[in-house]
Amino acid sequence: MELLKRIENKQARLGVIGLGYVGLPLAVEFARAGFGVVGYDVDERKVKELMAGRSYIPDVSSAHLAEVVKSGKFVATTDPKRLGDTDIIDICVPTPLRKTKDPDMTYVVQAVEAVAAVLRKGQLIILESTTYPGTTVEVVQPTLAAKGFKPGIDFYLAFSPERVDPGNPQYQTKNIPKVVGGINEDSTRCAVAFYSQVMDTVIPVSSPSVAEMVKLLENTFRAVNIGLVNELAMMCHRMGLDVWEVIDAAKTKPFGFMPFYPGPGLGGHCIPIDPFYLSWKARQYNFEARFIELAGVVNGSMPEFVVQRIIDALNSQRKSLNGSRVHVVGVAYKRDVNDLRESPALEVLELLAHRGATVSYTDPYVPEFKHAHLDLKSVDEKKMHEGVDCGVIVTDHKVFDYPAMVKNFKLLVDTRNALKGIDSPNVFRL
Repeated sequence: MELLKRIENKQARLGVIGLGYVGLPLAVEFARAGFGVVGYDVDERKVKELMAGRSYIPDVSSAHLAEVVKSGKFVATTDPKRLGDTDIIDICVPTPLRKTKDPDMTYVVQAVEAVAAVLRKGQLIILESTTYPGTTVEVVQPTLAAKGFKPGIDFYLAFSPERVDPGNPQYQTKNIPKVVGGINEDSTRCAVAFYSQVMDTVIPVSSPSVAEMVKLLENTFRAVNIGLVNELAMMCHRMGLDVWEVIDAAKTKPFGFMPFYPGPGLGGHCIPIDPFYLSWKARQYNFEARFIELAGVVNGSMPEFVVQRIIDALNSQRKSLNGSRVHVVGVAYKRDVNDLRESPALEVLELLAHRGATVSYTDPYVPEFKHAHLDLKSVDEKKMHEGVDCGVIVTDHKVFDYPAMVKNFKLLVDTRNALKGIDSPNVFRL
């Protein structure tokens, strides 16, 4: 097979559609391994930054990016026709939810149409975007086959779920095992050979639908367990128990228990979204995913619970939320990243403002943002307590000086257990 030879000799050219948290690390990793890579994105600003050797993704160093740009191994473009020069095209675009909690496949459809426009015989097309089981066969394959090419013969097609964990220093593109499912044996073989050039471990499965379900299982597992522990946190609050102490003690059991931790709500591009993809697909088979949807309800209620804890804190000093100034510490969806997607901090800020509070925030990773009716800029950490009635830790970045927060804020609500071991009357925990 000609494509296999080109992959093994590193002569195959890779095209990556979508240069975000998934696509950019993948593109740079393959470029550093010696493959020629064309990265396509509709955002001109991103393309200009990349071609200047400046990375906007924390997991990709500007030094590594500049190295592959200078060598000519990586080129970023806004021209989808450049994908026609590639042997392998990897689709890494967002798959958000509509307001109705149904899958929004707009970006995937647009990406597949761009691929169809340049498709030629012998190419391997891989979808990495998280989606419901059946997408590769039901959405991607028919669009490409409409060009007159035979799937699995004239071109190869596979699904391989992204498993990116932004900000994780231990597990990154190279050492996270890669699951791959092709539409036939040749497609799987090509995809496995391709990823094996860079990834330490590649795990083939029997079909794209299995690979698609693998990703949804992984994130639904997390969402359900986080829902359980969030409910436990609210229960412990009613009972006057410290949920963090309970979890710390429970995790000393060497078997049969895996610790999950409560928080202000779910954020990011996967965990708040993927379970809804699964439950939506299940309804097509007349199956109600009650357990999964209940976890979504619990997790979705956490920003309201956080606001109630802020109200409790203010009430302890005979103050009302209406008219108070509340400062949010950390707005990114998780520690040490600059990603705001689905961040619970956004809903907390909206709820506070809607109830009459004056809101502000500090986040060294997010200098400013606009969301709904909010248009805010980050306040310097050294001044963030000034004139504030209550602070609330929503994202526990490592760079924050937590003892100083306890000293400076009149009241401080901790939703992440960032103040573990600090006992102070002005601290209120989740």
